[in-house]
Amino acid sequence: MFKPRVLAPLRALERAFTPTIRSTNALSQSQSVLRTLSASTFPKTTPTPSLSRTLLPFSQVRYASHASQGTANRHSRDPAGKRLGAKRSGGEYVVPGCIIFRQRGSKWFPGENCAMGRDHTIYATQAGYVQYYLDPLKHSERRFIGVVFNKDEKLPHPRNAPSRRKLNMVSVPMAEKVVGQSDLVASVDENGVQVSDVAAVDAQSGPQWRPGYMYRDANWQIGRAAEAAGITAMPYDRRNRWLAWRKREQRAERAAQMKSLKGKKKTSKK
Repeated sequence: MFKPRVLAPLRALERAFTPTIRSTNALSQSQSVLRTLSASTFPKTTPTPSLSRTLLPFSQVRYASHASQGTANRHSRDPAGKRLGAKRSGGEYVVPGCIIFRQRGSKWFPGENCAMGRDHTIYATQAGYVQYYLDPLKHSERRFIGVVFNKDEKLPHPRNAPSRRKLNMVSVPMAEKVVGQSDLVASVDENGVQVSDVAAVDAQSGPQWRPGYMYRDANWQIGRAAEAAGITAMPYDRRNRWLAWRKREQRAERAAQMKSLKGKKKTSKK
């Protein structure tokens, strides 16, 4: 065994030649120097200390101080899809306002009973069945989307053919004219409830009314008395602005009166 003062120069020499990760030449030189010194100084029976264990505390490792840049703008560079394309296939039933095709630019053009929005979206203006077609007479290269009322109908229509329009109306068969039914009157007697028609008044016997019309003799007499006295209602004149102003003032007074009564009711409840 050697004394500590003999090993001290060797340890100082080892510290002087301690390498780093960047200097590989110094590492190889220090290893060769240590091998020669150990072979000449230490006997073969004494094991030499491991170099990796000795140099492990002196190794340098670098860690990332912050996250990598660019992750915040990743979504803006790859946005979500806009779901363009056909929304209704040929022969499918649509209603007014239903979107048929979404596009960027006019790849398809609106045809019969269709229109195009400001973002080039084609939608239906009438209820019917979708058809994709070409119209060489109108344009040699354009593709059109139209809506027909009958599923068997084909587009385009012949030139100068009358256009078919529904105007959002449904065909309904005409109802037969119903004859006016006389009014019924119920009377109660010893036999029970009896229901019978009101007979019309003859022109010779009194006032003439339509069949089955019910009236009161007192009201008829009042009307006859006004007519005999020469009292008639003032005819309405649209150009009479003074009368219109009076009616408007009366309506405003009535509304203010009802509003004040409503406020009094609320205060009384409180």
